[in-house]
Amino acid sequence: MTGHEQSIPSKDGEGDQPQAGGRENARGLPSRRDMLRLTTAGFAVSVVPALAQEAQPKFGLIGQMLAQPGKRDELLGYLSQATGAMPGCLSYVIALDAANPDALWITEVWDSCESHAASLRLPAVRAAIAKARPIIAGFPQHFETVPVAGV
Repeated sequence: MTGHEQSIPSKDGEGDQPQAGGRENARGLPSRRDMLRLTTAGFAVSVVPALAQEAQPKFGLIGQMLAQPGKRDELLGYLSQATGAMPGCLSYVIALDAANPDALWITEVWDSCESHAASLRLPAVRAAIAKARPIIAGFPQHFETVPVAGV
């Protein structure tokens, strides 16, 4: 033994087995200590990236959009066309305002503010905005949020 090893009695009674980090026991298997280190390292490698990803705050928008009188369904059609592939979009919900026949509510959740900004440059989104612009009467309410939980 080199002085850094410990002599640990074996459970099978075949005598003392030298044990140290990175050494195998008499059966050629890693020691319990080494297995614990490997398991801990494997857990850290799989969990830490997930925790780091969750630590980045998300970006949310909730806004009311008004259509010109009688044009809400047409506006809904244009907006619905642009909700396909938008990288970074986690949720995009268009809802009818129950109290105002010309209003829509749009609720968005993005993985980042940058992803939302990039979506406004997508050809499909730009085309929908161009079609919808003449029948949009306004945006009376608009809120930025930081989503933290939901389904």
